Amino acid sequence: MKTIPQISLEEAASLVSNGDTLLVGGFGMTGNPVHLLNALAETDTKNLTYVGNNVGEPGLGGGRLLRNKQLKKAIGSYFTSNKEAVTAAQSGELDIELLPQGTLGEAMRAGGSGIGGFFTPTSAGTPLAEGKESRIINDIEMVFVPALKGDVAFIRAWKADTAGNLVYRLTENNFNHAAATAAKLVIAEVEEVVPVGKIDPNNVHTPGCYIDYLVTAKLTIEDLGSSASVSSSLKKVDKGRINMAKEALKELNKGDVVNLGIGVPTLVADLLTDENDVTMHTENGMLGVGPEPKSGGAMEFPVNAGKIPVTAVPGASYFDSTTSFGMIRGGHIDVAIMGGLEVDTHGNLANWAVPGKPLLGVGGAMDLASGAKKLVITMSHTDREGHSKVVPECTLPLTTKESVDVLITNLAKFRFINGEMLLVKVMPGACLDEISSKTKASYKVALEEPALSSI
Repeated sequence: MKTIPQISLEEAASLVSNGDTLLVGGFGMTGNPVHLLNALAETDTKNLTYVGNNVGEPGLGGGRLLRNKQLKKAIGSYFTSNKEAVTAAQSGELDIELLPQGTLGEAMRAGGSGIGGFFTPTSAGTPLAEGKESRIINDIEMVFVPALKGDVAFIRAWKADTAGNLVYRLTENNFNHAAATAAKLVIAEVEEVVPVGKIDPNNVHTPGCYIDYLVTAKLTIEDLGSSASVSSSLKKVDKGRINMAKEALKELNKGDVVNLGIGVPTLVADLLTDENDVTMHTENGMLGVGPEPKSGGAMEFPVNAGKIPVTAVPGASYFDSTTSFGMIRGGHIDVAIMGGLEVDTHGNLANWAVPGKPLLGVGGAMDLASGAKKLVITMSHTDREGHSKVVPECTLPLTTKESVDVLITNLAKFRFINGEMLLVKVMPGACLDEISSKTKASYKVALEEPALSSI
């Protein structure tokens, strides 16, 4: 069995050359090869193209490379979590190419599998599809995405054996396996290296044939950034938001596999009981998500798509992000509940971009909005200026076309059935006249239960 060389962080950093395309694993700082990136930040290497879900956090991991002006371009899914990336993009110091989260993982997997590219329904009809080839396949509009490959990949695993076989821990796989397959040179940062035979072959997540070098580096709480402690979770809770979450919960059936977005949807998880009998999914690689722990962080627990530590229920499973998004696009997620900026009469959704602000954070919304069997949107009925967010036509950049099944606001609940928008419930504290005055979209009243008197 081949033995993979073990080298120092400094030796690993020296293998990256000016102008290289660097593939980086991690979701937030979870499963992030932070020590390799920090070592690279100590070199003069520059003009790098950084490919990863996000560019670390300010001054940490990829964020340190960004702060040092070693990056010329970043290709990824969610850069808004690093304010310095937003500033660099706005100033023109950093060129940004935005891809939906599932598309990013699949593009690396295609690159590592010798496939030139693929067609996906994700992003069809949105600004991210502009200028790209599209086709109608099985009556569905799909967009062509070329494969992604790199010169060097930096990845993070929990354990390796001397043959380079890797094992990931909890939700730390995410984009690591895909990145490991798609680069000419792959360096794995691991917590420990054990002799061959110490890892059960059934438990190997990334086979050693993909790995060129191993580096040992111990993870610390400081390496995890905002995921270091569950105390970083700041949920906004008020009566209106709880009412929306309770109404969204009614849309779930026993046995459903459900994905919750950030914001109001996260409150749904707090309302779940064993009687609901639903399985929670998170796009960074977990099925069987439980509630947040009372204390602790990503050193002890998996994290959800909001990068917040969570628990695992009995029967839970972990996998990489490409598998997770395959579940979504393949129709294996029954319900997705997410927030919105605008929903229109046709069931179109806009929830990722505002004109005048950099388009730097699409995440997994496009995949979920078009891939889940049922899409439930929760949002405030009006914006801060009192303008309706329920409109005749979306004016903001679209997330998905004609995919919204249920819209729940602090004032009303609507269903989209056979091309019609139906008002089916008046939320507590609201009345029909208020809904009418604050809704620009056309709708029909078809109440499923009597409206309560305004409080």
